[in-house]
Amino acid sequence: MGTTSPYNTTGWVGDLMPFYDNGKFHLFFLHDAQTKPAGQGFHDIHKFETSNLTDFSYAGRMIPYGTTNEPDFAIGTGSTVKVGDTYYMYYTGHNGNASYVQSHPRESVMYATSKDLKTWTKSSYILTAPEGYYNFDFRDPQVFFNSEKNEYWMLMSTQTSARKAVVLLFTTTDPSANNWSPRGPLYTTTAEDNYLMMECADVFKMGNFWYLFFSEDWSGMKGTHYRLATSSEGPWTKPANDMLDGQYFYAAKTASDGNKRYLFGWTARRNPENDSGNKEWAGNIVSHELTQASDGTLGVKVPDVVAGIFKKDVSLQASKTTGAVSANGNSFVVNGSLSAASQNFAAITGTKKISAKVKIDIGSGSAGFVFNADNASQSSYKIVLEPGNNRIAAYQVSGTNSQLITRVPVTLQAGTAYSVDIVIDGSICVLYVDGKAALSNRVYSLSGKSWGITSDGTQATFSDVRLFGLE
Repeated sequence: MGTTSPYNTTGWVGDLMPFYDNGKFHLFFLHDAQTKPAGQGFHDIHKFETSNLTDFSYAGRMIPYGTTNEPDFAIGTGSTVKVGDTYYMYYTGHNGNASYVQSHPRESVMYATSKDLKTWTKSSYILTAPEGYYNFDFRDPQVFFNSEKNEYWMLMSTQTSARKAVVLLFTTTDPSANNWSPRGPLYTTTAEDNYLMMECADVFKMGNFWYLFFSEDWSGMKGTHYRLATSSEGPWTKPANDMLDGQYFYAAKTASDGNKRYLFGWTARRNPENDSGNKEWAGNIVSHELTQASDGTLGVKVPDVVAGIFKKDVSLQASKTTGAVSANGNSFVVNGSLSAASQNFAAITGTKKISAKVKIDIGSGSAGFVFNADNASQSSYKIVLEPGNNRIAAYQVSGTNSQLITRVPVTLQAGTAYSVDIVIDGSICVLYVDGKAALSNRVYSLSGKSWGITSDGTQATFSDVRLFGLE
């Protein structure tokens, strides 16, 4: 930002607020500064721009945080909508300072306007929680024009006064009139799920179905979830697998270029920055391309535009073999039926994509990929398909201990070959299975270390294993 202050110049990507306009994705995000000086606000809104999801330009700060006495001392997630020739960016005002919350709600909704998506002017308008809802948690406005109802909708993540998580609906025919009316819950947590908060809600139509996305960070299945319906009003159905990625892909929201729809989230960093560090809020942008089955259920895959940049075929260089492994060109049978088996390859560096077809013989075993594999029996990171658990799971391995780090539910069957793609960029490692699901990981120990394929408790066939780099 043209200054030497680390508060302004370095940081991480928090919640994303994607907006597509005139050939570009405008990826507004909450900037999480590496250093937050005492007494200053935080999470101002910055922006990246991209037309292809591979080349990004930083556009700077869009919305600054306020003072200690203003409702947006800290800023929370929001969204952008265009009305006529004016862009409205609605966002969360958050001020938890003791002197402020004595006489004000902790969270409220505000907005700023722009004619060019670059220069923004804050409005004095403030929307607070209506009676019966909890103004301590009232955030993440998602605003869009609902063509089905011919009105503008605003979704709010909040709680009822009884502390039940709810996505609350407001409507208006004209955002400039500042007359948003509460219409009651669009979706309320079920007794089974019992979510504390359903953050960063996002409703959109894709094909013949409507979808509701939200993120939840307090249950046993932390991450971004979705529901589907045949109307924007519901009723909303929970699919058998309601997550498309694990807990290292959070606060995901969507945007469409009119042809394809993409899911944008962030992959958490660790502090300190090693595989044993504590998981922290904010990290790096990860984007998935949504896929849709005939029954309306969704999946994700490597965006076609991203897959297209991996054109350099890198030859596999086999290194250490452990256990029963047989090779035929770029295909391998890894027999871990009696004890874990693996085939390692030369150290991986830079930005790469791995692809393979993986078939697991029996459902009680697991097979997949291992990273930081130089001394895999001492320390490594593995991402495996587990048909018996119907999931993809990632483990940090230290000696005989395997710690589950993240997982995503996906229906898998023994004896079926699945197409797997892995995109690696720095410490980010995302594994995709068959356009069904992805599992995002933060693996600091990956770069410069060998990687491999592995099987445990079953025999697995890895066909057409290939490694790609950038041209």
